[in-house]
Amino acid sequence: MQAVIRIPIGAYGGGGPYHSGSIETTLLSVKGIKIAYPSNAADMKGLMKAAFLDPNPVVMLEHKGLYWSKVPGTEEAKTIEPASDYVLPFGKGACVLEADEDMMEEGDSCCVITYGMGVYWAKAAAAAYPGRVAVIDLRTLYPLDEQLVYTTVRQHGKCLVLTEEQQNNSFAEALAWRITRNCFTALDSPVEVLGAMNLPAVPMNSGLEAEMLPTPEKVKGVLGRLLNY
Repeated sequence: MQAVIRIPIGAYGGGGPYHSGSIETTLLSVKGIKIAYPSNAADMKGLMKAAFLDPNPVVMLEHKGLYWSKVPGTEEAKTIEPASDYVLPFGKGACVLEADEDMMEEGDSCCVITYGMGVYWAKAAAAAYPGRVAVIDLRTLYPLDEQLVYTTVRQHGKCLVLTEEQQNNSFAEALAWRITRNCFTALDSPVEVLGAMNLPAVPMNSGLEAEMLPTPEKVKGVLGRLLNY
């Protein structure tokens, strides 16, 4: 059955438990649907067109804070349309930040595997370690670009999987296991995972909401640990 379902998602503006949750892990447990989670306007259009052309049901997860770049630090989400007939195939991630080859060869780099708002947290944190961090934007969670993920992890040997979802029992933790299994001999350290705090729901209070979520500072701390292995 063909269907395209758009779901505003993510914590923004004190929306509380009914408007700010992240539900990708729940959706990924449902067989037969494809799931996209774009981080910018161009990817949103390209994936939306692919979704309409796909004979399968597709869920488009759209972070509310990325609409019009409402969250500070997400101005890059306002991307120019690549072309009028632009279609972005499902299952194709993108490297949105590359590390220096010299750093990679010296074993002095790491990579972040993420999506949605995590792309902006990761890029902001990477600014503290110039040339040492690569960032992969998954763009779709199912199908997943496993080839890009594993190739990138093997190049760097150190990996952080970053999500806005609560970390416990999440897609991110499952992906970290898959990376460990497929890239074990190339890893220089355990695969790290960073997500939201394990709370019953997203708080309505904006201060508590911010405390619950990953931030560039939190990501920076994890990257520092990885790079010091």
